[in-house]
Amino acid sequence: MQTRNKVFDDISQLMTNAMGVAQGAKDEAETAMKSWIDRWMADRDFVTRDEFDAVRAMAQKAREENDVLKARIDALEAVKKPAKRSAKSTKTEKKS
Repeated sequence: MQTRNKVFDDISQLMTNAMGVAQGAKDEAETAMKSWIDRWMADRDFVTRDEFDAVRAMAQKAREENDVLKARIDALEAVKKPAKRSAKSTKTEKKS
């Protein structure tokens, strides 16, 4: 009976060691793959999510500023157009 326990203990120890080796190989493979993907992405000049979000926020702010400036230009042109018309009508009246 004791030899049987010794065999089971040896098999158990072997399986435990095999699982540790498999876990170590898995971790090493993950690290190698992550490193390879990081290098591949760096070679292609991809941007990080943080950089993308920062540029996106800048573009949104620029669009909002453009809308404000367009509204100001439209308002100024609306004020200026009647003034031009009255000046033209004054010139036409002076010629008559």
